[in-house]
Amino acid sequence: MPLALYALAAGAFGIGVTEFVIMGLLIDVSKDLGVSISAAGQLISGYALGVVIGAPLLTIATGNWPRKTVLLALMAIFTLGNLACAIAPDYWTLMGARIITAFAHGTFFGVGSVVATGLVAPNKKASAIALMFTGLTIANILGVPFGTWLGQAFGWRATFWAVTLVGLAAFAVILLLVPRSKEAPEKTNLRADLAVLRRTPVLLGLATTVLGYAGVFAVFTYIAPLLTEITGFGEAAVSPILLVFGGGLIAGNLLGGKVADRWLVPAVLGSLVVLALVLATMTFAVHSQILAVTYVGLLGAAAFATVAPLQMWVLEKAQGGAGQSLASSFNIAAFNLGNAAGAWLGGAVIAHDLGLGSLTWIAALLPVAALGVAALALRLDRAPTIGVPVCAQS
Repeated sequence: MPLALYALAAGAFGIGVTEFVIMGLLIDVSKDLGVSISAAGQLISGYALGVVIGAPLLTIATGNWPRKTVLLALMAIFTLGNLACAIAPDYWTLMGARIITAFAHGTFFGVGSVVATGLVAPNKKASAIALMFTGLTIANILGVPFGTWLGQAFGWRATFWAVTLVGLAAFAVILLLVPRSKEAPEKTNLRADLAVLRRTPVLLGLATTVLGYAGVFAVFTYIAPLLTEITGFGEAAVSPILLVFGGGLIAGNLLGGKVADRWLVPAVLGSLVVLALVLATMTFAVHSQILAVTYVGLLGAAAFATVAPLQMWVLEKAQGGAGQSLASSFNIAAFNLGNAAGAWLGGAVIAHDLGLGSLTWIAALLPVAALGVAALALRLDRAPTIGVPVCAQS
């Protein structure tokens, strides 16, 4: 594999750390900035909404740029955004900096995937994309727990200073190692690309993604207070427990991808069922330290087992051709819209009388709703085409 792929993985690593590390630092941020834990949790929502807005806008705006230029511009946005987080004097400045940082997220993975496949032989394209996304995986296994430990030991700002340095390093290696394309950038057709969003199956696929991942983040956003206030762990235990989550997401991601390669629909439905069951039974597991750690791993596995099936589901509904790359970008945005909705819902539950202990069973209702949307999409797929509006056909 060419060294340029490792440069892309470095960028993916930095983006993964900055997205997820805040979850382990909610208590520290809330104390330092004088806000509630639920308000600190909205920093995850702000980031996710930044991805939702930035992914399609930047994908469209940079569609005619050379791809290496796009990658460098995105890493510059990412680095400056994390620098602003590190020096933010108050909560709302931090929120704005998080949103700016998030603008780089979706387009980086979309453009990076295209660049990665152009660096290798046709029979290695999937491996090239997987290698780039390894950076995101390593971020969850090593970067997030280390960033959590760093923030708890030296203050949460130290974590963002460290991620700023990662951004500078990623910018440098992309500049040095990623070759410039010898071909002129493809001219985009915005009207043709946007037409894919008028297809009902595509919209239902995006809605399934939003609901499924909202269930994950309604709980994972507040994993630190759940583990400390309900399970009884000390704050220092949160970081190593997140390693268990990282191991679970690797297993779930690989398993979900393999199953989806053979049986896409069962993979979509089955992964959502498993996610709902894990969230529902976690309500009881969090009262035991051994079971809580086990379920953190299961949550990681169940959460990331949905990623590949849901992504393939939307791409299949886009039917290739014009708009497929934009649909893919919108599905990345849909994952993050689910993150935002889940973080908001979790904060609302905590802020009212239901409390932390109710998060898991309430969160379990969301993948159940996603199952209902997916079932509707399947029903439309199997409906006779005579008399059915064009937008409802798959």
